[in-house]
Amino acid sequence: MENLVRNLEVSLHTGFIDKQLGKQGKYKPQLLVNDTKTNEHVLNTMLEELESCKSFLFSVAFITESGLATLKSHFLDLKAKGVKGRILTSTFLSFNKPKVFKELLKIENVEVRLTDIKGFHSKGYIFHHDTYYSLIVGSSNLTAHALKVNYEWNVKLTSHENGEIVHHFKNQFEEVWEEADVLSEAWIEEYEKIYARSNPQRDFSGVIESFPKYPENPIEEALKIKPNNMQQAALSQIEALRAAGKDKGLIISATGTGKTYLAAFDVRRYAPKRMLFIVHREQILKKAKADFQKIFGGREEDFGILSGSNKQTNAKYVFATIQTITRDNYLHTFVRNEFDYILIDEVHRAGAQTYQKVIDYFKPQFFMGMTATPERTDDFNIYALFDYNIAYEIRLQEALEEDMLCPFHYFGVTDIEYNGQLIEDATLTQHLVAEERVKHIIDKITYYGFSGEKVKGLMFCSRKEEAKALSVQLNERGYRTVALTGDDSQEERERRVNELENGLLDYILTVEIFNEGIDIPCINQVVMLRQTQSSIIFIQQLGRGLRKHESKEYVTIIDFIGNYKNNYLIPMALSGDKSQNKDNIRRRMKDTSYIKGISTINFEEVAKKQIFKSINTSNLTALKLLREAYKELKNRIGRVPLLYDFLTNHSIDPVVIANEYGNYVQFLLKIKEEIPGISDYENKVLTMLSLEVLNGKRRHEVVLLDMLLHQKEVSYGAFLEALRALNCRTDDRTMMSVRRILDLSFFTQANRMKYGELPIVQFHHDNRISFNETLANALQDNPYFHDLVVDIIRCAREKSNLYSSERPLTLYEKYTRKDACKLLNWEHDESSTMYGYKTKYQTCPIFVTYHKKEDIESSTNYAEEFISPDVLKWSTRSNRTLQSEEVKTIIQAKERGIDLHVFVKKDDDEGTDFYYLGKALPDRDHIVQTVMHDKKGKEIPVVHMHLIMEQPVVYKLYQYIQAEK
Repeated sequence: MENLVRNLEVSLHTGFIDKQLGKQGKYKPQLLVNDTKTNEHVLNTMLEELESCKSFLFSVAFITESGLATLKSHFLDLKAKGVKGRILTSTFLSFNKPKVFKELLKIENVEVRLTDIKGFHSKGYIFHHDTYYSLIVGSSNLTAHALKVNYEWNVKLTSHENGEIVHHFKNQFEEVWEEADVLSEAWIEEYEKIYARSNPQRDFSGVIESFPKYPENPIEEALKIKPNNMQQAALSQIEALRAAGKDKGLIISATGTGKTYLAAFDVRRYAPKRMLFIVHREQILKKAKADFQKIFGGREEDFGILSGSNKQTNAKYVFATIQTITRDNYLHTFVRNEFDYILIDEVHRAGAQTYQKVIDYFKPQFFMGMTATPERTDDFNIYALFDYNIAYEIRLQEALEEDMLCPFHYFGVTDIEYNGQLIEDATLTQHLVAEERVKHIIDKITYYGFSGEKVKGLMFCSRKEEAKALSVQLNERGYRTVALTGDDSQEERERRVNELENGLLDYILTVEIFNEGIDIPCINQVVMLRQTQSSIIFIQQLGRGLRKHESKEYVTIIDFIGNYKNNYLIPMALSGDKSQNKDNIRRRMKDTSYIKGISTINFEEVAKKQIFKSINTSNLTALKLLREAYKELKNRIGRVPLLYDFLTNHSIDPVVIANEYGNYVQFLLKIKEEIPGISDYENKVLTMLSLEVLNGKRRHEVVLLDMLLHQKEVSYGAFLEALRALNCRTDDRTMMSVRRILDLSFFTQANRMKYGELPIVQFHHDNRISFNETLANALQDNPYFHDLVVDIIRCAREKSNLYSSERPLTLYEKYTRKDACKLLNWEHDESSTMYGYKTKYQTCPIFVTYHKKEDIESSTNYAEEFISPDVLKWSTRSNRTLQSEEVKTIIQAKERGIDLHVFVKKDDDEGTDFYYLGKALPDRDHIVQTVMHDKKGKEIPVVHMHLIMEQPVVYKLYQYIQAEK
């Protein structure tokens, strides 16, 4: 309590009187805005408060389904913890739709009331914590746009529970609450009648499809259709490709971003005498033909279909299925140069013999391929087919940012348990469709809902038997569903899709046949009832709902997460992260604000734990996975990649390769890539640079090595000047540390031998700096080795942008014990004897493993935990007393000028890296000597203390570290 009051006093003084005063910022008044540049949103703070509160009150005029969707999984987690809330809203201006009140009724731990106060326009959120309240008051209603996108001003204030301001807000809330109507089914029925009279026509402005309906005067209207921003950029790049003499181009464009329209615009500009458009499914063919007619105008007879019973081979623009045109009796009716322009949709299929036959036969002036997923698991290289000419590329994240796709709310939900175990890979079909699981599925799809008047959903199942049996079960419970599998004809599929579109079906259940090549824009709910086998398939299935449509404002994605070993693929797929770096993936789970627009990613708590478990137990650096990623990149760029290519193409993190194999050459040899030779010494130098410099954690070494690669010698003064230009520290201790890294004297004897023993860099007495002679000769005599060194330094320069130049350590980045020795300017690597902490050179790095193994020896199982984001309860080593010199040194750190640096990792599954949480100082009022017991029951003294963090730990990381496994 005392600590809370003290922090409040400091925070309020900082916020309202003197901004220079306080360093403890947890309770400072804050302005909350939506900033797309920093991915900061009002929603972030709302969720932080919800996750830690004991109860909450919302007073908001306007609520939308999408706004409510951003909080639904969090409300469910609060229900599990027994946390309840109240929401006060109104029918002011008839803004709130009846359906949003139906959605509110589903949330069992939230009570809702409606006020009829005229002009009710409040936007306030009150969160009750143990002994204080947080208030968010400002301009944001409970809508997704207000919480994530719109320019909003909100202030967050913190008040002690006895504070006057919070009671003003609470009293006002209670006064209106007592007079308000209780939300009920009967109230909603009455409101629906009033709303219908107030809103005779629905306004779906801003959510209609990207392009207009088929015009009444197609010839006159076609030229009025203009490309959107993405298409204009793509058309310019395609034109530049042709201007450079290229006759092939590949378009990589996320599902729903208008690839067909883009192609039509380009063909219209190119004006070929004849064009051929090839697809693999007739359903797509008809849609493509209609889209081209919309863009072109022209006569009906100019557009012909070559498929099934349609054999319109004389049309100017021919739309053909691959199955038909590959037949000799049709293929050879055309001469080889019959078509000036040929397009192939879903061109990732072009490795098939049928496609190859057609591609080899025709000789167009320009050949265009289109796909959302160029990455293949087979041996065919799509990029090579197009001479590595990527005409344009836009992936999911960019498409969302450009508002080209329908926003989505993704919910990773917990699957059902069977015999005390979550559903897993080997679960029998009979258990997948057991009554308990069917009820669980219905509960989730009902709770998370959909946008629009009626559900139009796709369910992806793991097996044919499951899809068929589940469809029967759902139909018995009043749903209208059908199962479609690869056994069903194309005609049957089309008939069922039409029924879904026309409201005659609620769901189609399928097993991957709708992953691609199907266009059902009205889909407003996608349900994933199978484990994620690949990021490609995951995005394909999610993409089924991402087309904009006038009947929906967003699409709901419900992913049932069981005990699957591949769960780690989910955050990888959603974020597009291919680094194979476990820490990157964990960060994508902790913070999902990388998703642009009003889209959100939400995981129920148990589902979140399953994914973290999968990340921890999976071998993301297995040779098979790295080889596949390497092959994909090599196919894309048409040559053996450099490490820098992995960075620029957002592929494997080069540090992952280095940590696994020592250096890139060793990895290339492991996968049997043919490369030029290097000497044993050159290999050792590459290992040193890869393990000690590549990560970019200190810019100094990178700057010097880069300078030396461009000139044989560098003066010490020029080096200092270069560092200062980059705002790097140039104090004597830091500069000596840099020297000891590059002359290898910092390292242990074992590492010096591993790194070639000779100093990488020589610091001469006359202030000259150069490579050692052996290395200088190697760089000159072996161009391949030279290129590899340049590549490492180039990557390191890029990676160093993640780290502060002005401070030795960067908050919330990860460091090993050896990193700490290096960056705190210790003379030698003493990581092997550092253990939990060590004081040296006026610094004391403290390393904490938060969740220790259950079988850990009692004498080393210290009680360490966060009391709050700015207070860490910490213990010294055992057999230490208040009189121990090392303990007195830490207690008197401030007086002795010693910096205490705190590093924490969640558990040993995170490897040897710890999050750096900043500096700390002991709280003199919370230092106590107690005893612990060893294996024999002997009492051993130990000292416990509270460390006050200089900066409160950011909430998402704080929650992640604290959460049980």
